[in-house]
Amino acid sequence: MSRHLLIAVVAVLLSACDLLGLGPDPRIAQKEADAKAIGAACRNGLRSIEDCYALNKGINKASIYAGWLEMDAYMRENKLEGQRAEVPPPGAPAAAPAEEIVEEPEPKAKAKAAAR
Repeated sequence: MSRHLLIAVVAVLLSACDLLGLGPDPRIAQKEADAKAIGAACRNGLRSIEDCYALNKGINKASIYAGWLEMDAYMRENKLEGQRAEVPPPGAPAAAPAEEIVEEPEPKAKAKAAAR
């Protein structure tokens, strides 16, 4: 009988690990998900996996690769083309934003004359 009691106590203690906060750290799962998203974005941006690693130093390479592979399979299955990501090389000056064309409203007199 004591053997069954011991097994029951161990089972209760093991199942309570998550309740006590002794389970896996959610920050680790978040970092892994972020790395997979980076890999998927690199694949969609038509980047090689090597370029993705170089641009994201310090990020888990295995997770980046997993995300890159998942996105590759998804894109092939759905016959999707990637979108070229344009990032200037480090140290290069940023491109100046294109000038916006702003049309000024016509004066009321000209608008009335044009309507006639």
